Amino acid sequence: MYAIVEDGSRQYRAEVGATFVIDYREIAMGATLELTKVLLLQSGTDTQIGRPLVEGAKIITEVVEFPKTKTITQKFRRRKNSRRLKGHTQPYVRVKVKHILKAGESVPV
Repeated sequence: MYAIVEDGSRQYRAEVGATFVIDYREIAMGATLELTKVLLLQSGTDTQIGRPLVEGAKIITEVVEFPKTKTITQKFRRRKNSRRLKGHTQPYVRVKVKHILKAGESVPV
């Protein structure tokens, strides 16, 4: 079973047990995050395609870590004694998929 979910204008393939990185948001480590913008839901031979979203479907995830990506931009003009070095660190949230729920289903205990 897998689902295609949208978050932050990007689409991710979510499978139970898989992890993926989404945009940063203020949330605690180990907290549960619910993604409701499910575009496609596939289970065995049954495929539900949303127009634009699959009604009632949701992905239950758990926050695993907060990775960061360091980007460095350097400009250099030869023989002009001109150098510029700028850095930027972009924070993200890595989540692990716990449950993929169809419409009307609840989280199993």
